Amino acid sequence: MMNFTIFLALIVVVAFLLIVVIMVQNPKGGGLSSTFGGGGSQQLGGVKKTTDFLDKSTWYLATFLLVLILASNVAINKGGDSTDSKALDPDATTTQPLPDAAPLPTTNDATTANDTAQ
Repeated sequence: MMNFTIFLALIVVVAFLLIVVIMVQNPKGGGLSSTFGGGGSQQLGGVKKTTDFLDKSTWYLATFLLVLILASNVAINKGGDSTDSKALDPDATTTQPLPDAAPLPTTNDATTANDTAQ
């Protein structure tokens, strides 16, 4: 169970980073590079390459998230208990307890005879 908890924490962190990286990007192509004036011939510390970095980091984070999700499936403790349906197992026999039979109402012959006589 501890391995699954580690995978779960990593999935949450990577998903948060992926959200941040996607939100920083500008859908019209400007993005973070246009904030620093990277749209023209000016460059502030290589900001023109920022969109390439954000694009690649989005793909890497998305791939890493997918791998973590698939790997977490292996880490889930299956346990010895089988939670599969017994309907799929032809050898399984299940016995269900019968409900207690409710007592039938008793009819008194004297009252029945009086009811029919009237």
